[in-house]
Amino acid sequence: MSMNPLKTIAVIGAGTMGSGIAQLCAQAGYRTLLYDMNPAMLEKARGQVNANLLKAEEKKLITEADRQATLAHLLITDRFSDLVADLCIEAIIEKLEPKVQLFTELERQNGKDTILATNTSSIPVTSIAAGCARPGRVVGMHFFNPAHLMKLVEVISGVDTEPAVAETVSELAVKLGKKAVRAKDAPGFIVNRVARHYYVESLKILEEGIADFETIDRLLESRGFKMGPFRLMDLIGVDTNFAVTSSMFSSFQYDPKFRPSRIQQQKVDAGHHGRKSGKGFYEYPTA
Repeated sequence: MSMNPLKTIAVIGAGTMGSGIAQLCAQAGYRTLLYDMNPAMLEKARGQVNANLLKAEEKKLITEADRQATLAHLLITDRFSDLVADLCIEAIIEKLEPKVQLFTELERQNGKDTILATNTSSIPVTSIAAGCARPGRVVGMHFFNPAHLMKLVEVISGVDTEPAVAETVSELAVKLGKKAVRAKDAPGFIVNRVARHYYVESLKILEEGIADFETIDRLLESRGFKMGPFRLMDLIGVDTNFAVTSSMFSSFQYDPKFRPSRIQQQKVDAGHHGRKSGKGFYEYPTA
C-alpha cells in the first residue's frame, strides 16, 4: 500500500515530551502544529524549544539559520480546529480514556488517510485503536525523555495497524535522526518493561528503609548508570512514571512485582512531580 508523503505534523500536548517531539519535527523541515488547550503551556514550550536550539547553536551543532528555520516551521495553537494534518502525534496524559477521546475528535476533522500516533509509554495501542473509526491508521510512536536528545523511538503496531502506517512512522523516526525499533503491542513494550524494575525495586528499598533515595542513586550511578532511579524519575516526571507503573500493574493482572509505590503515590498527591514542578525527590531552583 502506498502512502502520501508527510507534510504537516500535529503534536497534541505541549508538555516536556510534546514540545520535544514538535521541535524534532520542525527541525526536520515539517510544518509542525503544537497544540495545547493551555496558552501558558504553549508559551513555556516555545521558550523551551528556543532554549534547546540556542544550546545546540552554542555547541556548533546547528547554525543560526537552522534555528530560525526551525522556529519558522513551528506553529503553536490553542485552537483544536487547527489540527488538520497528515500525522497527529498525541503526548497527553497517560490514561486510556482521554487518548481515545482525543483520537475520536481528531478523526472527525481529518481525512481518512491521516495517521494517528500515540506516544503512550505502556497503554496497549490496540486498546486505543479499538475506540477509533479507523483503527488501521493508529500506531504507537514512543519517544524517550528528553525527546530532542534521546535516540530511540519504539514503533508499535496494534492488532489492526496497517503495515504501511508502521513503516511510514518508522521512516519518519529515521528522518528525525532517531533509531527506530519495531515492537509488538505488549504491556510496556520493550524499554518500559525492562526498565520498570529499575524504579519499582529502588522504591521498595526506600519503602523498607534499607537506604535513603540519595544513597540508592549514588550506588547505582557508581555502577555505571548515568542517572540513579530517583533523579531519573524527577526528570521524566514522578507523576508520569507513577502512571506508567500503574498502567503496567493493571495490564499484568496485578502481578505484585509491578506494584506501584505508596511513596511515589504520596509524591504525586502532594504535587511533587519532579523538575517540572520544582520538587520531586530532590528540589530544583525555579529561577
